[in-house]
Amino acid sequence: MNFDFLAEAAKEAMAKAYAPYSGYYVGAALLSEDGKVYTGCNIENSAYSPTNCAERTAFFKAVSEGERAFSAIAVAGGYKGEVKDIFPPCGVCRQVMMEFCDPHTFKIILVHDSGYEEKTLSELLPLGFDSAKK
Repeated sequence: MNFDFLAEAAKEAMAKAYAPYSGYYVGAALLSEDGKVYTGCNIENSAYSPTNCAERTAFFKAVSEGERAFSAIAVAGGYKGEVKDIFPPCGVCRQVMMEFCDPHTFKIILVHDSGYEEKTLSELLPLGFDSAKK
């Protein structure tokens, strides 16, 4: 599948980031299995712990609207909003993905300055804890 549209949506979401402390802007675009796209950006806080990543913002937005089935997420990030290299999801975001996605089929699109790399969740979170292990 061509994920160019999803990569572009993630780049556009970067512009909405609130990152006055780190200067790193991150955008995410989450694709539901029925074709809807939910975007998110990182939102920092001076206390740091309340900071929320772009990926979780997109997931929480989608889940709060009743969505439960997802096929892919694109993530774009960089210092002062400039995409250069891949900006992979943090461990907490990967675990949130594990809660809602099949680790072997869910695609994570890692956007960089000349395109993107495609990975599965199981590649980025091997031996992750999922609902089958609860």
